[in-house]
Amino acid sequence: MSEQIISMVRTRPLAAAATAIAVVGAATILGAWFFEYVLGLKPCPLCLEQRYAYYFAIPLAVMVLLGDQVGASRKVLTAALVVIAAGMLWNTYLGIYHSGVEWKWWQGPTDCSGALENLGTAGNLASTLEKMSVVRCDEAAWRFLGLSLAGYNALISAALAAVAIWGVAMERRAPRA
Repeated sequence: MSEQIISMVRTRPLAAAATAIAVVGAATILGAWFFEYVLGLKPCPLCLEQRYAYYFAIPLAVMVLLGDQVGASRKVLTAALVVIAAGMLWNTYLGIYHSGVEWKWWQGPTDCSGALENLGTAGNLASTLEKMSVVRCDEAAWRFLGLSLAGYNALISAALAAVAIWGVAMERRAPRA
């Protein structure tokens, strides 16, 4: 089995990179859902925004893998990995930005780290507050080894971007049958 994996990495780097991106990306999203739905940690708006990169990278990586299986254009498959790399690099930035907001290094968006505004009239204040569910972006709900979920997202996104870039670079060197 390990010989098959090594062979795939050497001869089909696009497929190898796409497989890694799909598997690690899916595990990351499943982990986020676990924290949200099982542990009850509600995501803030920045947390939700950081999921978008995974929502497009996972299916696109699966399409690259399927395209590799059916002999699709190498240029198209390579371009798809470039798009995944760009998306994951953007997500790395979002994770770093969110981590900085949590550490109070810079101001976050006002919709999740600013003062509450537009609470309505005094008579409706109680009902307005009952309906509101503000999850603050500037407070880390969970940390492990000093990193919040946003920090781990930055690391995972950077690693997936590196895998996509590696796949593109190795595709140029791969022997063609």
